[in-house]
Amino acid sequence: MAYVISDSCVSCGTCEPECPVGAISQGDSQFNIDANACVDCGTCAGVCPTGAIAQA
Repeated sequence: MAYVISDSCVSCGTCEPECPVGAISQGDSQFNIDANACVDCGTCAGVCPTGAIAQA
């Protein structure tokens, strides 16, 4: 099950460099996680300062 980023994302970018498979990218208004590339490691959720990342 992939992780997803909710609307509480403030586009700080903290999560993007932490993703070991490069599944996170900047979208129009917030960052997004490519569900097909996500390996469900949870690293991004651990570094998100707003708690915007959770398992789908």
